[in-house]
Amino acid sequence: RLLGAESRGRNRRDDCRPLTMEDEQEPNCTPPDALVKYDPALFVGFDPATNGTGARKEAATNPALDDMVNSMLPPREWTQESGTWMQYVSKDSATRLDVINLQEMLDKRLLERQARETGICPVREDLYSQCFDELIRQVTLDGPERGLLTLRVRDEIKMTIDAYKILYESSVTFGVRKQLQAEQGMAELESEIEGLEATKKELENQVLELRNKVEVSEKRGNERKTLEDKKRKEEIDFLKYQGQHLDSFLRQLGGGK
Repeated sequence: RLLGAESRGRNRRDDCRPLTMEDEQEPNCTPPDALVKYDPALFVGFDPATNGTGARKEAATNPALDDMVNSMLPPREWTQESGTWMQYVSKDSATRLDVINLQEMLDKRLLERQARETGICPVREDLYSQCFDELIRQVTLDGPERGLLTLRVRDEIKMTIDAYKILYESSVTFGVRKQLQAEQGMAELESEIEGLEATKKELENQVLELRNKVEVSEKRGNERKTLEDKKRKEEIDFLKYQGQHLDSFLRQLGGGK
C-alpha cells in the first residue's frame, strides 16, 4: 500500500481528471510546472468566468485541516485550449523520499531555468518561494501549529522583501528626480556662465579701450609738456640774452660818462 501511495503521489502532478459527464469525451490538460504538490486537476468549464463554480471536489477526510491548508495555499486556476482547470494543494503527508525528491527537483529547476547563484534573480526567487510553500504544506499536514508559524515567517519575509523593493523604487525615483533637477540647474548655470563670459569679454574690451585712451592721453601730455618746456627754455634763453645785452649796454653808457 505504501509503494502504491508513493507511486500515485509521484504521478499525481501529471494526472488530470476532468469531472464531466460520463458520456462526454474527457478533455486533457497540462498543469503548469510547480514544486508544490497538488491534487489531480479539476475541470471547471470552458468559460473562464465561471470562477471555479463548475469544479467538484472529493469529500475531505479532515475538513478543518483541508480548509486551513486551502486558506494558507489557495488553489491555482489556469485556462488552456481544453478549458479552465483548477488544482487544490495535495493533502497527502510527506515522506522522507518526498523531501529528497523536492530537493533534487529544486536543483534541477534551477539548472534548467538558468538561475543565477548570486545577486538579484527573479527565477531563483520564484523557485525558492515554491519550495518554501511546499515545505509549509508538508509541515502543516504534520502539525498545523508549526505550519501556521512557518506561514507567518514566510509572510514576514515577503513583507520585508516588498518593503525593500518599495524603498529601492522610491530611491531610484528620488535619484532620477534629483538628476533631472540637477540637469535643469546645469542648463541654467551654463546659460548664466555664458552670460558672465560675454559680460567679461565686454569689460575686457572696455579695459583695452580705456588703456589705449590712457596711453594716447599720456603720449599727448608728454608731447605737450615737451613743447612747453622747449618754449619756456627758449623764452628763458632769450630773456637771458636780452639781460646780458642790456648789461653790456649799460656798461658802455656808464664808461662814456
